[in-house]
Amino acid sequence: MGTLLTVLIVIASVLLVLLVLMQNPKGGGLSTDFGSAQQLGGVKQTTDFIEKATWSLAGVIAVLSIVMTLMYSTPVVQEDDQTTDQTEQTTGEGSQEGQQGGGSAPAGQ
Repeated sequence: MGTLLTVLIVIASVLLVLLVLMQNPKGGGLSTDFGSAQQLGGVKQTTDFIEKATWSLAGVIAVLSIVMTLMYSTPVVQEDDQTTDQTEQTTGEGSQEGQQGGGSAPAGQ
Protein backbone atom coordinates (compact mmCIF):
# COMPACT_ATOMS: atom_id res chain seq x y z
CA MET A 1 0.00 0.00 0.00
CA GLY A 2 2.83 2.37 0.85
CA THR A 3 4.56 1.67 -2.44
CA LEU A 4 1.37 2.44 -4.36
CA LEU A 5 0.94 5.76 -2.56
CA THR A 6 4.58 6.63 -3.16
CA VAL A 7 4.24 5.93 -6.89
CA LEU A 8 1.08 8.05 -7.06
CA ILE A 9 2.83 10.94 -5.31
CA VAL A 10 5.77 10.75 -7.72
CA ILE A 11 3.50 10.66 -10.78
CA ALA A 12 1.43 13.58 -9.49
CA SER A 13 4.62 15.53 -8.76
CA VAL A 14 5.99 15.03 -12.27
CA LEU A 15 2.66 16.05 -13.80
CA LEU A 16 2.57 19.11 -11.57
CA VAL A 17 6.04 20.16 -12.71
CA LEU A 18 5.00 19.76 -16.35
CA LEU A 19 1.83 21.79 -15.82
CA VAL A 20 3.73 24.58 -14.11
CA LEU A 21 6.26 24.66 -16.93
CA MET A 22 3.45 24.93 -19.50
CA GLN A 23 2.06 28.03 -17.84
CA ASN A 24 3.18 31.41 -19.00
CA PRO A 25 4.09 33.73 -16.12
CA LYS A 26 2.19 36.54 -17.84
CA GLY A 27 -1.00 34.53 -18.13
CA GLY A 28 -0.79 33.31 -21.74
CA GLY A 29 0.61 29.84 -21.19
CA LEU A 30 -0.41 26.96 -23.38
CA SER A 31 -3.11 28.90 -25.18
CA THR A 32 -0.61 31.26 -26.85
CA ASP A 33 1.67 28.44 -28.01
CA PHE A 34 -0.95 26.48 -29.94
CA GLY A 35 -3.29 28.14 -32.39
CA SER A 36 -5.75 25.24 -32.40
CA ALA A 37 -6.41 25.68 -28.69
CA GLN A 38 -7.77 29.17 -29.38
CA GLN A 39 -10.09 27.83 -32.05
CA LEU A 40 -11.42 24.82 -30.13
CA GLY A 41 -11.75 25.80 -26.51
CA GLY A 42 -10.85 29.43 -26.35
CA VAL A 43 -8.00 31.13 -24.52
CA LYS A 44 -9.85 31.55 -21.24
CA GLN A 45 -10.95 27.90 -21.02
CA THR A 46 -7.45 26.55 -21.65
CA THR A 47 -5.95 28.76 -18.94
CA ASP A 48 -8.72 27.78 -16.51
CA PHE A 49 -8.17 24.08 -17.18
CA ILE A 50 -4.43 24.30 -16.55
CA GLU A 51 -4.98 26.30 -13.36
CA LYS A 52 -7.58 23.84 -12.05
CA ALA A 53 -5.33 20.89 -12.93
CA THR A 54 -2.42 22.52 -11.09
CA TRP A 55 -4.42 23.09 -7.92
CA SER A 56 -5.94 19.62 -8.12
CA LEU A 57 -2.55 17.92 -8.41
CA ALA A 58 -1.20 20.00 -5.53
CA GLY A 59 -4.19 18.90 -3.43
CA VAL A 60 -3.70 15.25 -4.39
CA ILE A 61 -0.05 15.40 -3.37
CA ALA A 62 -0.94 17.02 -0.04
CA VAL A 63 -3.69 14.51 0.78
CA LEU A 64 -1.59 11.48 -0.19
CA SER A 65 1.32 12.77 1.88
CA ILE A 66 -0.90 13.18 4.94
CA VAL A 67 -2.37 9.69 4.42
CA MET A 68 1.11 8.16 4.22
CA THR A 69 2.18 10.03 7.34
CA LEU A 70 -0.81 8.72 9.26
CA MET A 71 -0.23 5.19 7.98
CA TYR A 72 3.40 5.03 9.03
CA SER A 73 3.30 6.99 12.26
CA THR A 74 3.30 4.90 15.42
CA PRO A 75 1.35 6.11 18.42
CA VAL A 76 3.54 7.26 21.28
CA VAL A 77 3.02 5.12 24.36
CA GLN A 78 3.83 6.83 27.61
CA GLU A 79 6.23 4.42 29.25
CA ASP A 80 6.90 6.62 32.28
CA ASP A 81 4.39 4.74 34.46
CA GLN A 82 5.69 1.34 33.37
CA THR A 83 9.31 2.35 33.90
CA THR A 84 8.53 3.66 37.38
CA ASP A 85 6.81 0.40 38.32
CA GLN A 86 9.72 -1.67 37.03
CA THR A 87 12.22 0.53 38.89
CA GLU A 88 10.30 0.18 42.16
CA GLN A 89 10.17 -3.59 41.76
CA THR A 90 13.89 -3.79 41.03
CA THR A 91 14.90 -1.59 43.97
CA GLY A 92 12.48 -3.40 46.26
CA GLU A 93 13.99 -6.77 45.43
CA GLY A 94 17.54 -5.47 45.98
CA SER A 95 16.74 -4.02 49.40
CA GLN A 96 15.08 -7.26 50.51
CA GLU A 97 18.20 -9.26 49.62
CA GLY A 98 20.35 -6.85 51.63
CA GLN A 99 18.13 -7.26 54.68
CA GLN A 100 18.18 -11.04 54.48
CA GLY A 101 21.94 -11.16 54.34
CA GLY A 102 22.00 -12.69 50.88
CA GLY A 103 24.86 -10.46 49.72
CA SER A 104 27.80 -12.05 47.98
CA ALA A 105 30.57 -9.89 49.51
CA PRO A 106 32.89 -11.66 51.96
CA ALA A 107 32.57 -10.57 55.60
CA GLY A 108 36.32 -9.94 56.01
CA GLN A 109 36.57 -7.16 53.43
